[in-house]
Amino acid sequence: MTWVLLAVIVVLLIVIGVLLARQQRSRKLQDDFGPEYGRVVAERGDQHSAEQELSRRRQRLDQFEIRPLEPAARERYAQQWGVVQRSFVDDPEQAVGESHVLVQQVMHDRGYPVDEDFEQRSADLSVKHPDVVENYRAAHAISVSAQKGQANTEQLRQSMVHFRALFDDLLAPGDAAPSDDHDHGDQSARSFTRADERR
Repeated sequence: MTWVLLAVIVVLLIVIGVLLARQQRSRKLQDDFGPEYGRVVAERGDQHSAEQELSRRRQRLDQFEIRPLEPAARERYAQQWGVVQRSFVDDPEQAVGESHVLVQQVMHDRGYPVDEDFEQRSADLSVKHPDVVENYRAAHAISVSAQKGQANTEQLRQSMVHFRALFDDLLAPGDAAPSDDHDHGDQSARSFTRADERR
């Protein structure tokens, strides 16, 4: 009888340990992926399936050497963005296309595989840039509409603002977003608004 009771206790401890480990794993994924965690859970309709997907993304990205940009490269890209942003006044559609290309160039230089389709690129970005990957999705959607001639100037401006949020995050030293970069989207929006008013 004592051995049976002991066996039951051991089994219960194992079950509790497994449940606690899963809970900790879920909490870490929620912390690491932020809003992307909720998006994937909603998309998959199942927490376990979503967590498997997020873990798979992390394992995939571990195969690549993701690195920060050198200071000179950051400066060069920042200047290129300025040129693209100024060109928005004369040709919004072309500026959106160029900003999309520029973002992909930065991704490539940082070690992200950019020869994949868009969904895979955004999944890869979500591992280290979960707070701005939704900006990338929104910008891409507008960019695709623009290629079909179905985006107005305000939508194109929003696309540039979204691309800028990801661009700033990618240019940040290391993998952490700069603490004051949350203002960049608003600054970009204001600059584009002023540009539109001059049109």
